Amino acid sequence: MGVTEADAHAAGISLETLVKELKKTVANHVPSADTHAAIALAPTGSGGSNLEIVRMALHDPLALAKLKPAEPKRVLSVVIDISRKRVTIDGEVAPLTFKEFSLLQFLVLREGQTVRRELIIEALWAAGDDDIPNSRTIDVHVRRLRSKLGRYEDIVRTARGTGYRFDRHADVTILYGEAPSPDMI
Repeated sequence: MGVTEADAHAAGISLETLVKELKKTVANHVPSADTHAAIALAPTGSGGSNLEIVRMALHDPLALAKLKPAEPKRVLSVVIDISRKRVTIDGEVAPLTFKEFSLLQFLVLREGQTVRRELIIEALWAAGDDDIPNSRTIDVHVRRLRSKLGRYEDIVRTARGTGYRFDRHADVTILYGEAPSPDMI
């Protein structure tokens, strides 16, 4: 129960007398009951009702939960899941094509390194393929990839005249899975 000293005094009783009377009442109704009284002291203006202050002092989980601000749900902005070959942006799966994901993965696995366009072509297109692109076509693939990354397009950086690189960004999480990717050279 929550009663302030001032409230008890206004009712014409001291807290000590009130506690003794409560213990007698419990003993009259349930003679075998053990009783214990606890007094919680809190500075004036502590906030909350008198009962809430007592419940907090007794470490009542429900009362303590009100003290703690709710932890914000952390939404990982971009998750690049190498093992599942998918990218999620703000919780939604990004609609990357197989080649777009392969390009992103190739850059991610070489984080911080500038990769020449010719190396990307060698790695992502097999010799003898009919649709082997030229180095400028790689720019088109990168532009499409960036458009699907939306506001996170800057994780794929251009190295003028050379190629591209992936730079780690605070909003990007990379999940590699259990084993190293077979695509890592």
